[in-house]
Amino acid sequence: MTAAATIPARRPAETREAFMLGRLALAPDLSGALWLPDERTLVVADLHLEKGSAYAARGVMLPPYDSTATLAALGAAIRRHRPARVIALGDSFHDRSAETRLLPEARATLRLLQQGRDWLWITGNHDPAISRAMGGESAVSLSLAGVTLRHEPDPAEAGCEIAGHLHPAAKVRMRGRAIRRRCFALSARRCVMPAMGAYAGGLNLRDAAFRPLFGRELSAHLIGDGRLFRIDPRLLLPD
Repeated sequence: MTAAATIPARRPAETREAFMLGRLALAPDLSGALWLPDERTLVVADLHLEKGSAYAARGVMLPPYDSTATLAALGAAIRRHRPARVIALGDSFHDRSAETRLLPEARATLRLLQQGRDWLWITGNHDPAISRAMGGESAVSLSLAGVTLRHEPDPAEAGCEIAGHLHPAAKVRMRGRAIRRRCFALSARRCVMPAMGAYAGGLNLRDAAFRPLFGRELSAHLIGDGRLFRIDPRLLLPD
């Protein structure tokens, strides 16, 4: 990976709650991204670019605007934080041929977002190989300040990790009605990030897939309208 570009850091307009994961400071962003201020790094997960066109090829007609919407959300987060580095935690592309289906306008947007900063694609189960044509570098995982960044969370991880893959979402009752939103799943040693992809969907935190990762240590941070809500795990509802 190339050396980080020298870009003046800018504090986000809104103050956001920060957490420590080992020696690494984390600030969850309302977009679903994770800002690492000490590393001047923005982390995103599960963009699933060109999921719409993948479904269309199978006869499921979805509006073909998911890549545009996802890159717009990513661009807004980049403008807020002005990172020296962006790390995408796998499943950035919905399948092995998604790169070839990206429209020229989306490719141009991606190139613009990559200008002036390092860009690392962590490979995922949907995109085990990412071509140089997409810009940046690729790797299976990365270690920052002793924290491992990978696509799929590893229940056997003895240290700290940041991962995606599971698309966590929380369902709770607020003001008399049930709502379901994307969320960050946190513990003292692990952060599982929500998916940023417009069509990525979410897996309920009550699902069994989360139990070996968190046990009773789960801290759910639901992405609300204009702020994050820390939810007592005992209040989480099943789907």
